[in-house]
Amino acid sequence: MNETAEPAAGASSHPRAEVLLPLVALLFAGSGASALIYEIVWYQLLQLAIGSTAVSLGVLLATFMGGLCIGSLALPRIVKGTASFWLHPFRSYAAIELFIGVLGLIELPLIPFIGQAYLTGPQAGFAGMLLRGLTAAICLLPPTILMGASLPAMARWIEASPRGVSWWGLFYGANIFGAVCGCLIAGFYLLRLFDVNIATFAAVAINLSVAGGSFLLAARTPPRLAPEDRAAPEFAASETSQIGWRWTIYAAIALSGASALAAEVVWTRLMGLMLGATVYAFSIILAVFLVGLAIGTAAASGMVRGLNPRLALGWSQMFAAAGIAWAAYAIADALPYWPINPQLSKDPIFTFQIDMARTIWAILPATLFWGASFPFAFGAAAAAASRGRDSATTVGGVYAANTAGAIFGALMTSLVLIP
Repeated sequence: MNETAEPAAGASSHPRAEVLLPLVALLFAGSGASALIYEIVWYQLLQLAIGSTAVSLGVLLATFMGGLCIGSLALPRIVKGTASFWLHPFRSYAAIELFIGVLGLIELPLIPFIGQAYLTGPQAGFAGMLLRGLTAAICLLPPTILMGASLPAMARWIEASPRGVSWWGLFYGANIFGAVCGCLIAGFYLLRLFDVNIATFAAVAINLSVAGGSFLLAARTPPRLAPEDRAAPEFAASETSQIGWRWTIYAAIALSGASALAAEVVWTRLMGLMLGATVYAFSIILAVFLVGLAIGTAAASGMVRGLNPRLALGWSQMFAAAGIAWAAYAIADALPYWPINPQLSKDPIFTFQIDMARTIWAILPATLFWGASFPFAFGAAAAAASRGRDSATTVGGVYAANTAGAIFGALMTSLVLIP
């Protein structure tokens, strides 16, 4: 195969892709914002129903991530059997966002209703734990399955070339950046000044806007980028790499997800002792976590074309481990002895600033390298995949492996390691 790449100036000679791809990133940012508004709202509603203990937090995170995992795996298989009209990535993405908005509205009366049913059952022991899981699954799985299907749905629009992989990473980074905005908007504005109903309506409005924009783009774009829009050839892949390396990549990104969610559960509990176990503290911790993921993903997306993605994935995990050690030191030995006491101020804005600074100081470094792992894993999986493999399958496999590991990490930490 001729692996000669097109000139680097090709991107500037093809403005169509350069215009469309940022618009798609904007859609992903809106999707991420709505998803995190929902998560904050559902966290507040579900903690009233099943409690706010470490077990409840682990069940909530595991269920949320489980829906994302199922959706990312199921979409590549389901979409092949749909009508050709819905095979266009923008149309399928628009339909997903539309149904997420509908389910978001249904959640408002559903969660309190299921919560009342939960109170009639066992509250302690293994039976109580199972009932919490069932309650969270009934409430969260339908919308989160659709959320997990969104990235693979749009990934089908871009082929698995080095440049395409970098755009996959940027889409994921845009989604996380939008999630940060949604997290802060929900925690510090919508739920502070209004209530869960207004917050949900805002998320639904974002879903409908993203769906409308996707339908408009579907009418003006081909189902795949035209050949002249591809700025780089596909990755080369040998039969040996297809069989062996792909599963090591999935294992690595799964372990990355397990460590990330385990750390998030631990950090949420420990930082909550300093910041307070409130929705504001949860929003700050989640926002900093996502900011680190977004920055790391964006930075790595620009580097994936010039690096060995497998080697870069390994190094990113090594530095993430060092970041975990730094967080342990910061939370145990540094933050409790800061010379600034935010409780001396009666202004909540000042308190939020100090809490944000302390959280960034402790947990941002590790999240940067977890975020960088995604583009490197996308590149490594694309290099190990067979030629002509559906992009949605490649992206969905990496995404599903990471979320499956995240589920394991959240449950093991909440149910076994902390107790």
